[in-house]
Amino acid sequence: MEQITGLIFGFSIALAWENIFYCFLGTLVGTLVGVLPGLGPAATVALLLPITFKLPPVSAIIMLAGIFYGAMYGGSTTSILLNIPGEAASVVTCIDGHQMALQGRAGPALAIAAIGSFVAGTIAIIGLNFLAPPLAEFAIRFGPPEYFVLTLFGLFLAAYLAGTSIVKGFIMVVIGLLLDEIGMDPIMGVPRFTYGILPLQEGLDFIPLAMGLFGIAEILVNTEQGLKTEIVTHKIGRLFITLDDWAKAKWATIRGSILGFLVGILPGGGAVVASLISYAVEKRISNRPEEFGKGAIQGVAGPEAANNSAATGSFIPLMTLGIPGNATIAMIFAALLIHGVQPGPYLIKENPEIFWGVIASMYIGNAFLLFLNLPLIGIWLQVLRIPYYILAPFILLICMAGVYSTRSNVFDIWIMLIFGLIGYLFRKFEFEPGPLILAFVLGSILERTFRQSLLMSKGSPIIFFSRPVACGLMIVFLTLIILQIAFIIKGKTERLTKFRGKG
Repeated sequence: MEQITGLIFGFSIALAWENIFYCFLGTLVGTLVGVLPGLGPAATVALLLPITFKLPPVSAIIMLAGIFYGAMYGGSTTSILLNIPGEAASVVTCIDGHQMALQGRAGPALAIAAIGSFVAGTIAIIGLNFLAPPLAEFAIRFGPPEYFVLTLFGLFLAAYLAGTSIVKGFIMVVIGLLLDEIGMDPIMGVPRFTYGILPLQEGLDFIPLAMGLFGIAEILVNTEQGLKTEIVTHKIGRLFITLDDWAKAKWATIRGSILGFLVGILPGGGAVVASLISYAVEKRISNRPEEFGKGAIQGVAGPEAANNSAATGSFIPLMTLGIPGNATIAMIFAALLIHGVQPGPYLIKENPEIFWGVIASMYIGNAFLLFLNLPLIGIWLQVLRIPYYILAPFILLICMAGVYSTRSNVFDIWIMLIFGLIGYLFRKFEFEPGPLILAFVLGSILERTFRQSLLMSKGSPIIFFSRPVACGLMIVFLTLIILQIAFIIKGKTERLTKFRGKG
């Protein structure tokens, strides 16, 4: 079977000593990132992108992937012990995890989070291993019209699923697409939106943009909020779960693993959405829903399994279709392009060492994380005592050094600082920057495939409906838009009716 043969080849790559080292380093840094409140995997991957330029492509992606799924593990520690999510996907874990800690059950809460994450990660990696190759084979048949509609569909889902407002999501997508237009027209060769500024003719570089929106903005927001960590003073106790705990949590773990994997495959889905859905499902089907919010172990197991599984599942659209599904995956997408590797259906054939090597490394990284999280709880607690006003200057220094090192251009530092301020304002007005980054990355694909499609059809848009796959995707896309408009109109009508009734 192709998948088994490919996985054996992947382990021959992943078990090289340097790749084991970078896998361990990525999972360790990812866990630390998850533990530290106010940083997050997207910001960390953006900060470390310049460092990976000197590494072989497969080692670089193994390390960056380890940071991503490692952060999903580490985020549970601060959620349980401090009631502060280490990263966004662990927000739901705070609800019942911290209550368990206050009841003196921090040990079982941390243990089920680690075990659930390991089970979910393993299930998702198996799914990735067996689902990605046939999907890539199918995607080889895609032409420019199919990729255009698929990218359009991905941007819609990113706007729809990110944040609390779909309107704000679409605004961020439009801004991202406009930013991608800055520079030279790829076909006509004329400058666009440069306003006579010479460095802008090359277009905005991804790294200063990402570092500004995520790294600098996070520093400003966290400094303003004055992050204070109050660690639970109760004794953590033994890090194990009883048979009764496992009986309650096992099905929540399995359900969260499967649900998270399916959500992670969707562009724009991601770990945050998966954990929220998992918590809602567990509360809905529970025989004792009143226990949720008061220390229900299912409320920890389900969401933690879902966010880890979603993180792994999100590699499927990246590796098979070349479509990043969330902000962190967009960073890894950029890293692949920087290393001269084009993600998509030809990745398996043209760069099998990267495709299979990264998948095999996930099995190894998942095992590393199980042994990293529980024994190092004491060390993570000491790390959490470091004041943020000490960490912030170091993060800022890394940002500036990393941006300058990519192109040795001071202009990029100014771009990073400007977008750091813009990102700070986005946070203040509750605009999620994730859709902007996705639109910035996907904008060039969207424009190129749209123009190629029109050239193929001599300017006729009928080409998007005359090809079966493109037509099917376009119908789904238009149906979702019509349904969303209908929901908005219905909601406004109901509010207007209530208002008139009160009048």
